Amino acid sequence: MVSYGTRLKYAFRTFFSILDRSRIPDDVLAALHPGAQTTRVGGPALHPSAQTTRAGDPGVHSRPQGTSSVDLVAAPAPTKPVPPPTKQDPVERATQMLALLQRDGRLIDFLMEDLATYADSQIGAAVRDVHAGCRQALDRYFTLRPVLDDEEGRPVTIERGMDAASIKIVGNVTGQPPLRGVLRHRGWEATRIELPPLPATGHNILAPAEVEVT
Repeated sequence: MVSYGTRLKYAFRTFFSILDRSRIPDDVLAALHPGAQTTRVGGPALHPSAQTTRAGDPGVHSRPQGTSSVDLVAAPAPTKPVPPPTKQDPVERATQMLALLQRDGRLIDFLMEDLATYADSQIGAAVRDVHAGCRQALDRYFTLRPVLDDEEGRPVTIERGMDAASIKIVGNVTGQPPLRGVLRHRGWEATRIELPPLPATGHNILAPAEVEVT
């Protein structure tokens, strides 16, 4: 066994040799590992005894020649791109709204009925039911408010920079805003729209046919 003093000397020499020339002195390597070859720091193993396992030993996985440990790291599974949300067709939403008014207020049945054969009293009674059901559907899925929250028949002023989609000017229109006129209809705008999800099929069905089996 190499004495402590010799090992201390070898340690100092090896330290400065690695620092200056990046190699272990030949005599130090020969004294500690007889038969070993000199190698640079960071190169292959210094001595076969430094290898604690061999390829083929139980529990040891051999590595293909020419590959590093980094090569054997499994690449992370590619993430699937998130598909963009399906853009809903405005036509489908329009038919959905008609279907809701038909379901809750029988609006389409009323509009498609030939009223010429009915008395005014019968029509009036039917209108009450249609009105109540359609109003309930609107309140459930929409919040509505007047575009101009004023009393109809009162004079109003249309200022410059008005939204043409919000206010329709009728009558004898001359010049540019500001304009004075009379409010004939307050208009309506939706401040909340919460329609239910569209069904998977039957987007053009406003009311399904009903068959009673006896």
